[in-house]
Amino acid sequence: MAIFLCFLFFLISSATACDRCVHHTKVAYFSKASALSSGACGYGSLALGFYGGHLAAGVPSLFKDGAGCGACIQIRCKNTTLCSRAGTTVILTDLNRNNQTDFVLSSRAFMAMANKGMGQQVLKLGLVDVEYKRVLCNYNKQNLAIRVEEMSQKPHYLAIKVLYQGGQTEIVGMDVAQVKDKQTTPLKSELFINLHSADTNHVDIFRLIHQDGPT
Repeated sequence: MAIFLCFLFFLISSATACDRCVHHTKVAYFSKASALSSGACGYGSLALGFYGGHLAAGVPSLFKDGAGCGACIQIRCKNTTLCSRAGTTVILTDLNRNNQTDFVLSSRAFMAMANKGMGQQVLKLGLVDVEYKRVLCNYNKQNLAIRVEEMSQKPHYLAIKVLYQGGQTEIVGMDVAQVKDKQTTPLKSELFINLHSADTNHVDIFRLIHQDGPT
């Protein structure tokens, strides 16, 4: 498995107004972060290194058939006695089908909403009222990366995963092409974070398609 850094002409687009709004819901937690790292986004064990293991499973309206994978969300608990005003930032790595909560968090993320020394007390609540909004992702020194998956079989099958996508944009598709060929081939996707193509001999160019159009 290898990670390729791609230099791309990337048109910055902002999240939709609804994404930037503050929303209110309840959140629960998984006792083991591994339950989220093996989630629907397909990050696998890599997810445990994202935002210090502050991971979240989101409802279908946030998961967006996989386009929401990698989104960063600031979540603040409304219990002012136990929870801090800053809250914590989580990254979406899984799908939550529980209609009672918009998110299920890793226990580490759940405790991170607490005031200093009160993490265990917040954890004992099990379910808390929160407010949340989407925020910019910041991976420090990590650049946007394209990882070629082990299941790829040259020259007939290419499977890739998009990693470390910053900002508030959503990648909704990707095309591939050779440098000398103006014709691009769209990659098929079961989830937008996992894209694949059956005809990828000598691929030289990746073109990402985000919510505002191709780049």
